[in-house]
Amino acid sequence: MTWSRFKTHFFQHADLGVSLDISRIPFPDDFLAAMEPRMQDAFAAMKHLEGGAIANPDEQRMVGHYWLRAPHLSPSPDLAGEITSTLDAIKGFAARVHSGEITGPKGKFKSLLVIGIGGSALGPQFVAHALGQPRKDKLAVSFFDNTDPDGIDYVLAGLRGQLAKTLVVVISKSGGTAETRNGMLEAQVAFKAAGLDHAKHFVAVTGVGSKLDAVATGEGWLARFPMWDWVGGRTSELCAVGLLPAALQGLDIQAMLDGAAAMDVVTRATTIAQNPAALLALMWHFATNGRGAKDMVVLPYKDRLLLFSRYLQQLVMESLGKEHDLQGNVVNQGIAVYGNKGSTDQHAYVQQLRDGVNNFFITFIEVLKDREAKTSLEVEPGITSGDFLQGFLLGTRDALSEKDRHSVTITLPDVSPHSLGMLIALYERVVGLYASLIGINAYHQPGVEAGKKAAGGVIALKQKLTAALKASPGKPFTAEQLAAASGAPDKTELAFKILEHLAANKSSGVKKRAKSPWFTSTYRLG
Repeated sequence: MTWSRFKTHFFQHADLGVSLDISRIPFPDDFLAAMEPRMQDAFAAMKHLEGGAIANPDEQRMVGHYWLRAPHLSPSPDLAGEITSTLDAIKGFAARVHSGEITGPKGKFKSLLVIGIGGSALGPQFVAHALGQPRKDKLAVSFFDNTDPDGIDYVLAGLRGQLAKTLVVVISKSGGTAETRNGMLEAQVAFKAAGLDHAKHFVAVTGVGSKLDAVATGEGWLARFPMWDWVGGRTSELCAVGLLPAALQGLDIQAMLDGAAAMDVVTRATTIAQNPAALLALMWHFATNGRGAKDMVVLPYKDRLLLFSRYLQQLVMESLGKEHDLQGNVVNQGIAVYGNKGSTDQHAYVQQLRDGVNNFFITFIEVLKDREAKTSLEVEPGITSGDFLQGFLLGTRDALSEKDRHSVTITLPDVSPHSLGMLIALYERVVGLYASLIGINAYHQPGVEAGKKAAGGVIALKQKLTAALKASPGKPFTAEQLAAASGAPDKTELAFKILEHLAANKSSGVKKRAKSPWFTSTYRLG
């Protein structure tokens, strides 16, 4: 790496306080020029998308998360009005909760439980962790983000004795997402057990007319906020999905929107050298050969950005992980994303990154501001903990470069609502541009739907197995016998796994008698 190359390939936007260093990706001097025509096509596709074109032909819907921070760019005045009125409603509702105008049966709400999964949890969790201030937050936030009973019990244990002052936000576009529905039902039972009317605590974020919308309306929940079909889950942080929890926590959601809008303006530039999203998309393309040939390791050197890699896993992998391109050809595209934080990872997997298989490229994220306090302890003469953190980042980057490990570095001024909005908007744009470069649809997720359908099949088989056991109480069956009795002899492996799970939980009433060999073990009810 030379100073001359750094000067040539270092992007800095003084007004935003953001910079991008791509000099440590060893693309040749003619690479950007060679990719110019394809990138101009990607810019045109993005402009078409923002103009309201049908971007998801599978569902015949627009993709308009960019309008959330610039309603005036939406394709109709009615849509702009919906975005604006929803934002006003979110701010107003949060203000009434904070002031005590909206309360629980025992006074002001002190805690917030968010129930969602995927994009309905990852974004809100990332923002809550990045911006939360335990002693300053208006509401303390916790999450149900899975259908794991033990995980649910863990969260409820932390809320023990506080449910009377807990507000619950249930987030599901369709209202039929199993994990979210299950979390909602578990929460309802917990409130009932505490002698509380859950409807006086619950708020819905959902599609108008959805199953969840009907439940919230019928039970008289505190409030309902809309999710629109033109906002995908992985790009929903800056709609009610993310803004409502953040506002209730007491975060500055307008600053987040302003940051995203400012980044959008910069990343609409059609000159590659002036567009950080275009530069980053091209680095992804070069680093992975446009085929996902290498993984993306995300290393933010900031504790508050710990969850950023998890957030990016969905945004990047659900958007780019596709079997077919836009012409229907089998391409099996995608970029695997993983990461944690620096300098923690220097004591974990950086050893392999430097000396092991070279199957990755790195995104370092540097934050210039160390802490809110005006002074920092000198842990050595003239040196603070923050100096060490930067030293580990820059030193690790050099150590990896010495071994031909490639990286990009994004520098933020701080971790604030404004800068977080910029970061979210930057990566949303990168994903869209990169998808255009490789010719895939970033805005559908057929693999996710296939997984949901397969899970439904497992539940259906479980019901058949249980019915067969109930039909012959006390009679022992092997997994093979029960699969055959359930009309699914070709599903014996699934039957075995289901029966093992049933036998491990006393509430099922199923008992196992272990035998050798293991597949002759029997199961009975009662």
